[in-house]
Amino acid sequence: MPRSTVSRLLVPALVVGLTATGAVLGTRWAAAELAPARCTFSAADREVRLTPEQAANAATIAAVAVRRGLPPRAATIALATAIQESKLRNLRYGDADSQGLFQQRPSQGWGTVEQVTDPVYASDAFYDALVEVRGWDEGVVTEVAQEVQRSAFPDAYADHEWEGRVLASVLTGQEGAGTALDCRLGGRAGTGSAQEVADKAAAQLGLTGRPDGRLVLLEAGDPARAWAAATWAVSHAQAEEIVRVQVQGRVWDRASGTWSDADDDGAANGSPTTVVVEVG
Repeated sequence: MPRSTVSRLLVPALVVGLTATGAVLGTRWAAAELAPARCTFSAADREVRLTPEQAANAATIAAVAVRRGLPPRAATIALATAIQESKLRNLRYGDADSQGLFQQRPSQGWGTVEQVTDPVYASDAFYDALVEVRGWDEGVVTEVAQEVQRSAFPDAYADHEWEGRVLASVLTGQEGAGTALDCRLGGRAGTGSAQEVADKAAAQLGLTGRPDGRLVLLEAGDPARAWAAATWAVSHAQAEEIVRVQVQGRVWDRASGTWSDADDDGAANGSPTTVVVEVG
């Protein structure tokens, strides 16, 4: 076969091959970009998968328990309750005048509609009532939750106890090493505000954050609380346009949605209690 004929055959074949390869890679990229955003929490060989909205609300509930110095069990009860009441969504409707994460009723003295639909206020209100329940820290979860909520379905909280335990273990820093939480968000982050992240960390976790350009340095005080702050930041990554979270030599990256070893300690300067959050 003449060389010119071979060339005429090979060039179209090469173009077709490159086009096909590009199509496959493009399809994979598009699938990754368009895949539903999900956060996966892992503990005790069990997993809980949440949307970014649910994950952020769960993190807020747990963070308020951490700020108040309550044990992980308090967060377990609160999270199991919120899963049953609202599926961890900040509902603006419900039975009668029930509202918010815990379906708290303004007519029953829980606060105004504006207050009970503020996740921080609602969480504080729940814990205020929880710690008044005698034996709350040792009692059966669904029974304790019922003492707080006075629900028409008193046994329903038991269905979500295991989910509450998984979420509380991760979000209060009991599960570390950057293996207990992956958030695969897809898409690119918009422009975030380091100051807003610092303000929310103060309100929810009780931590002082130091904004520095696109970075926020959170000083947690102890290693477990550092992981609580790190998982809080990852859980809020969608809402706050967070692209990177680093703690104890591990880093979560928005592009991959997973944790890996950090190349260096960077702004953390080797401190096991400092969390570095970067916004887009």
